[in-house]
Amino acid sequence: MTDEHIDSLIPYDDVVQEALRAVVGRVLGDVAVNGLPGDHHFYITFKTQAPGVSIPVHLHERFPDEMTIVLQHKYWDLKVESDHFEVGLSFSQIPSHLVIPYSAITAFVDPAVDFALQFHVDAGESGPEPHDEAGNDEPTVLVEDGSNVVSVDFGRKK
Repeated sequence: MTDEHIDSLIPYDDVVQEALRAVVGRVLGDVAVNGLPGDHHFYITFKTQAPGVSIPVHLHERFPDEMTIVLQHKYWDLKVESDHFEVGLSFSQIPSHLVIPYSAITAFVDPAVDFALQFHVDAGESGPEPHDEAGNDEPTVLVEDGSNVVSVDFGRKK
């Protein structure tokens, strides 16, 4: 083999991203039917300006680029579809309905078992901008050692 880089005609990075986002959908689907088991809870980070995202105006103003929500104790009406999920959360005592396509998700973390998926940011962006926690639930300890973190970024050609 040579050290020369060969461009693939098969979009492996896109295929893997799609498969990993399907993992998020499957897990959320199980939770929608059975509830959160044990100490499991999720931090879900998503791009607020991504196509298909629907959040209240006051949240768009507070989180113009990226937002992290927590699904733990205080959520309702979790509805899981093939391309998105919907959930009710409260922010500063204001009930809110969120619609989040899986394609908008940049991170999915279950700190109870040190599991995390990170999705690469679309071309043209330098990475997530710093942002405050959404404040819908009291945060707990995030993944400490990253031993089960799956990060996918195949260095897509731009």
